[in-house]
Amino acid sequence: MSKPQNGNKILPNEEPLRRVPYEKPPFTIRDLKNAIPPHCFNRSILTSFSYLIYDLTMSFTLYYLASNYIHILPYNLSYLAWPLYWLFQSSYLGGVWVIAHECGHHAFSNYQWVDDTVGFLLHSSLLCPYFSWQYSHRRHHSNTGSLEHDQVFVPKLKSNVPSLLIYLNNPPGRVCHLIFKHTLGWPLYLMFNYTGRNYDSFACHLDPNSPIYSNNERAQIFVSDVGILVVAYLIYHVAMTKGVSWVLCIYGVPMLFLYSSFVCITYLHHTHPSLPHYDSTEWDWLRGALSTVDRDYGILNKLMGHNITNTHVTHHLFPKMPHYHAMEATKAIKPILKDYYKFDDTPILKALYREAKECVYVKSDDYEDAKGVFWFDNKF
Repeated sequence: MSKPQNGNKILPNEEPLRRVPYEKPPFTIRDLKNAIPPHCFNRSILTSFSYLIYDLTMSFTLYYLASNYIHILPYNLSYLAWPLYWLFQSSYLGGVWVIAHECGHHAFSNYQWVDDTVGFLLHSSLLCPYFSWQYSHRRHHSNTGSLEHDQVFVPKLKSNVPSLLIYLNNPPGRVCHLIFKHTLGWPLYLMFNYTGRNYDSFACHLDPNSPIYSNNERAQIFVSDVGILVVAYLIYHVAMTKGVSWVLCIYGVPMLFLYSSFVCITYLHHTHPSLPHYDSTEWDWLRGALSTVDRDYGILNKLMGHNITNTHVTHHLFPKMPHYHAMEATKAIKPILKDYYKFDDTPILKALYREAKECVYVKSDDYEDAKGVFWFDNKF
């Protein structure tokens, strides 16, 4: 079998699956930064708060309409109104979540205490442990594409694939696995490090003694837990007052939609047949940061999270850049990235199933000189 030039193997009739180059790129991170207009790196606290206020205003407006008017609609119309509320509420809460995520990257303002205060309040209200996720997510950014040290959606070698996934490697099994991942994936990741990197001991985002964290981070993990407990108590109190069904309709289902969408977004950003992963013999930060893909969600690009869906490559290269400059920065660096930039506009549901089918484990190619470069495969 001949060796494909630059690792750009083209799978049959699938141009979007053309492999990106795995060699060290001919540009540096400084070259990319110099190509971006300087103002893109400016963090405006007024601009950041304007996006946050807009998202919160829309969210509270939807809450007001749902809590005061849906119950007086004709019975059959309420079956339409609730799903519309869940869809739009989860989208605007997704915008709030993205802004809290930017706080964790110190991309909200020039003041760390402002970012941490805003991020802690926002993420806690969405049942996300702010400091816990901030630290593990930073480790993901520091080790993207590394088989040993990346933090989330770390692919497995063929020899380490659980037998259950082998049995599920068929159309009904893939659908069931995707449903499981998109409904329970987020809480399982927080509690049991599901899809995360392997540690020598039990890893839990809510445990201050977890091996995920260093000693000087453990106190803030406890603070994150307190924030979650306070919000959980408030939810319990409201449920006792308003009823469990009211809380599920107003808060619970939108949260399920929210975290299902973010599991989907994260999974599709880092799971693609064209993307390499590296072991310690080949990995470096720049190639790892480029081992991600931008996707097109249509109108949801803006509605669901301030364009994080189609500017993810730029976000990995410059995580402190505010989201409102990421589109301009992406356009500026694409001519330099060339084949190292990956964009896939495959419809999302089709892409989800394709990636679940094609990306079961990773292996190195027998005909490649770089044995530390691994590609997705699905053949057992």
